[in-house]
Amino acid sequence: MHKFKAKFYLKLIFLISLISLTSAYFIEFILGHQPCNLCLIERIPYGISIILTIIILVYHKNQRFFILLLVLTFIFSLTISIYHFGIEKGFFEESAICTIKNFSETLTKEDLLKQLNEKTVSCGDVTFRIFGLSLTGINIFISLFIITILLKTYNLYEKNR
Repeated sequence: MHKFKAKFYLKLIFLISLISLTSAYFIEFILGHQPCNLCLIERIPYGISIILTIIILVYHKNQRFFILLLVLTFIFSLTISIYHFGIEKGFFEESAICTIKNFSETLTKEDLLKQLNEKTVSCGDVTFRIFGLSLTGINIFISLFIITILLKTYNLYEKNR
């Protein structure tokens, strides 16, 4: 019975992650809302989640380890989302990560000057809302929900070890 519940939870996390990423790309490319750098970073845990849940569901090895990696991934997601939400609400000031477009080491002076002249999306600007919440606010709730599910799943594996 525990394996059925754990599989269900993992499939739910996979589905939530897939819908989250698909929605983010839909909002960006179809609806035309440009994401800020923190918005782009907030997508990374969902991509990692999709990969790790596939590994857990297909290979059935080291499942507890991969679930703990997922927990850490969504703790990172929650932390970045809270920081981003704080910027949106004016609790924190934007950092350099909000204004830099190219993170590579080969950034020349000309590239840097070009980036400074271009209009960038501020991390404090909310360009898209659902039910009055920014996507960052929604991401906080999703991350908390997924962390809760993952801890419950981990406990299922721990009990039936």
